[in-house]
This record gives sequence, C-alpha cells and structure tokens, in this order.
Amino acid sequence: METALISLVLSMVAAVMIGPYIIDKLRSFKFGQNVRLDGPKSHLTKQGIPSMGGFIFLSVLTLVGMILSGFDFKVAFMILVTLSFALIGFLDDYLKVKKKSSDGLSAKNKMLYLLIFGLLAGSVLYYGFDYKSLMIPFVNYEIHLGLLYILFVVIFFAAATNAVNLTDGIDGLSSTVTIIVVMFYALVSWRSGDREVFFFALTLIGGLLGFLYFNKYPAKVFMGDTGSLALGGAVGIMALMTRTELLLILVGLIYVVETLSVIIQVLYFKKTGKRFFKIAPIHHHFEALGWKENKVVVVFALVTLIMVIITYLLM
Repeated sequence: METALISLVLSMVAAVMIGPYIIDKLRSFKFGQNVRLDGPKSHLTKQGIPSMGGFIFLSVLTLVGMILSGFDFKVAFMILVTLSFALIGFLDDYLKVKKKSSDGLSAKNKMLYLLIFGLLAGSVLYYGFDYKSLMIPFVNYEIHLGLLYILFVVIFFAAATNAVNLTDGIDGLSSTVTIIVVMFYALVSWRSGDREVFFFALTLIGGLLGFLYFNKYPAKVFMGDTGSLALGGAVGIMALMTRTELLLILVGLIYVVETLSVIIQVLYFKKTGKRFFKIAPIHHHFEALGWKENKVVVVFALVTLIMVIITYLLM
C-alpha cells in the first residue's frame, strides 16, 4: 500500500518534470497532430500541436513501475502488455506524420497487429498465470473456457483498445475518463489484496495526472494513438487480471457509447446516405451542438464516476 502511494506521487511529479522535455523533442521531430478535415472546425487550430505525448506517462509507468516494484514479474507483464499496444499506436502516429495525414496504419493492418499482441498476452495469461475462465459479475458464476479463453482475450483486447482510442478526440477527455476507470481497478485490487494490480493502477494514475497537466484544455500535447492504444491495453490487462472483464462494459460506459456511436453512424449512412449524428464519435456530436470541450470532459467524467461508484457498490 505504502509503496503504491509513493509510486503514484512519484509518477505524477516525474511526468510533470519530464513533460516539457518530451514535448520539445516531439516538436523538434515535427511529430505534430494532423487534424481530420471532417471534424469540428474549432479543431483546425490544433493542427501541428505535438502528438505521441503518451510517451510522457508511458516512460514514467515503465521506469517508476519497474524500479519501485522491484522488477516484479506480474507488474512487468502488465507494463509489457501496455507497451506492446503503445508500439502499434506509435507506428500509426509515425505514418500519420510521414504521410502528413490523419490516416496512419490501414484498418486491416492495425487490427492484425492488435490481434497478434492480444494472442501473445492471452497465451501468457493462459499458460503462465493459469487463467482459463470467465467470471459472470454479481452472481459469482464461473464459465470455464479452456483454450477458448485465449480467443476471448484476443477479442477483448481488440475491443478495449479500439474503444479507448475512439474516446481520444478532445483535450483531456481520454486521460480524464481513463483515470477514473483505473481508480475502479485500484479499488477492486485493493479489496481483493492483489498488490501488483493495485501498484500498477496507482502508478498509471500518477503518470496520467501528470500528463493531464499538459493535456487539459487548451492542450499543449496530445497522447496520440501511442497513448490511447496503450491505455486500452492497460485497462484491458487490469480487467483480465482482476477477472472483472465484463464489468468494463459498465465502468467504461463512455468507451462503449463512443464505439456504438461510430458503428451506428457507419451503418445508418450506408443504409440512408445520411448521418445519424452530426459527427462521430459522439463527443464531436456534442461539440457540433455547441458544447465546449471542457463541458464534454466534465459530463463524460461524471458519468464515468457515477458508473464506477454504482458498479463497485454492487460487487
């Protein structure tokens, strides 16, 4: 407990301290944001703001997490899973910069890489940690999946990473919502006595709080897919480690709504030739309705906090 709290504070301070250096480096490498032309017009002013800022909290998570945990195997595994999805995000961000476009990896290639890393993580969970079943929440019922557990992990990571990625589109939105979601896993692991997940969660929260100092409106840096896919991986591995995978649908309700808004938009447009939402994902829809970015962040954060409280109390 004490080490985890120290890690939280140290991670937050370290992120604030190294943030300016990383932002300057990203700017010098011209790793700037390429704004989608069909997005809100107010976002055109964000063109060129440094992206790949996920390196701020990822470097802190890795260094502080590994050192203060004493290079614990379970913590190292969770960090490695997070970094593996960050690598996919980095490739996507790098191609966006290289092509000077808002399009990076093709959807096919991105999904392929997500599935590969999901398969690797699932195999370690199955063979290394002996995870082979799915817990049904609230009724304490266990479904034994056998080798199908690995397939479940692959699908779960693909869904989680894409959902968190879609939430990253407004200054401070993804980082704020994810901080609250990670708080849920900190509480769950604390209650169950899982010190490693608790430590990982608090270290990540500290790094994200420090990153938010630069990412809040008006943002000085964006996390990019480097950060958003990493956060999807981090949230996913905590859900799997605590065997609360299905509860992510509740505590991560914003992630679910963001994803559904895109699916609805695509299907509705294919059928009618019209848009169901003004812009998708749904956070841009609210912007188009006149909401300020800060209002969207506050409302989405409150919804997440309410869902976390309700879900935790029902457990």
